Amino acid sequence: MADSNNILITLSALVILSYLFNIIAKYVKIPSVILLLATGVGLKFLGDQFAIQLTGVPFFLDLFGDIGLIMIVLEGSLDLEITRKKIPLVGKSVLSAILILAATCGLIYLVLHYYLGMPVRNAIVYSIPMGVISSAIAIPSVIDLASHKKEFIVYESTFSDIIGIMVFNFAILDNALSSDSFRDFFLNILYIIIISFVSSALLVFMLNRITTKTKSFLIFAILILIYSVGKIFHLPSLLLILVFGIMLNNNRYFIKGKLAQVLHLEKMSSVTAELKLLTAESAFLIRTFFFILFGYAMNINALVAPEVIITGSAIIGCILLARLIFLYFISKTHLIPELFIAPRGLVTVVLFYSIPANFILSSFNNGILYYVIIVSSLIMMLGLMFTKTKFSEVQGLVIGETGTIENPLGLS
Repeated sequence: MADSNNILITLSALVILSYLFNIIAKYVKIPSVILLLATGVGLKFLGDQFAIQLTGVPFFLDLFGDIGLIMIVLEGSLDLEITRKKIPLVGKSVLSAILILAATCGLIYLVLHYYLGMPVRNAIVYSIPMGVISSAIAIPSVIDLASHKKEFIVYESTFSDIIGIMVFNFAILDNALSSDSFRDFFLNILYIIIISFVSSALLVFMLNRITTKTKSFLIFAILILIYSVGKIFHLPSLLLILVFGIMLNNNRYFIKGKLAQVLHLEKMSSVTAELKLLTAESAFLIRTFFFILFGYAMNINALVAPEVIITGSAIIGCILLARLIFLYFISKTHLIPELFIAPRGLVTVVLFYSIPANFILSSFNNGILYYVIIVSSLIMMLGLMFTKTKFSEVQGLVIGETGTIENPLGLS
């Protein structure tokens, strides 16, 4: 029989286990999300053996998913530095997020519509969750890459989340194909951009003026409140989180002159450092419980169904093909490891569980979703392991005209 002590022991053990997984992941290059999913599957197996069932899993997945998105985007944005030199990188990342998302969703739509026989609108709605890169998995996984590679992935995955959520909210509207809906869509983007800068400026000012030691969680509460209200009205509220994090971490570029004297920029550095620490800790905690719960909710038997393997593999192929075309032919950038860093995860699950009842098809096998999430994470794992491999001059490196060793594949 469950009591408070058993619950506390279980929760504490899971947090400790997740911390150990992070350490293990650094050495064996297995994404900690895979280990967390396996833990959830193991807990489900044990629960079945002892006739213990956890209720309300979809509700908690939705709850932790929303909070996790906020914390992970805030964590990533607080590490981003905006300078003139980095404007091209930001532009390339945004372009990558938009074009790759569009191409990936388009290809996945073809698979769902022509292979599985889904109706057009349903195929569009189902394609979007699987077309969005999960910043919850991508950002923590690239921490050891070169700074320019890491920043590209942080920007790309964050904007992929934001744009993906915006497009999904647009796609599920009843009149999504009307001219009025397109007008409202772009107006909403304009509104949220204006609101983001104004709200972020007020939040930065508030952080500077609050003298109590509990201000970080007050800011968290305000951000969650704004995000939740924006979600009700189908506004891309994650953009506000991104803008706030960037403005706070780059306050010296936004706060100048007399305003800088009033706000005491030297004080802001300590405030930013404290918020970074609490955000990272909170994101770690939310990510832990989300992926364990998702592993618990997974049906492992569904992963071996022929339909799941064939359809899931086709979707994985669409994801890699879209990235390959953009990175090689349009962006003309390194393929390794950027090609393989396209995991699906938290945002995919959040959007999938947000599909309205009128779009849900009982014939769709949820095992396809599980397959895509697991395989895309494993591909990322192999790509990162391959990146760290030491190549000899004959195997992968060539001597440039200047006599320096060049690396055309982008190996680091």
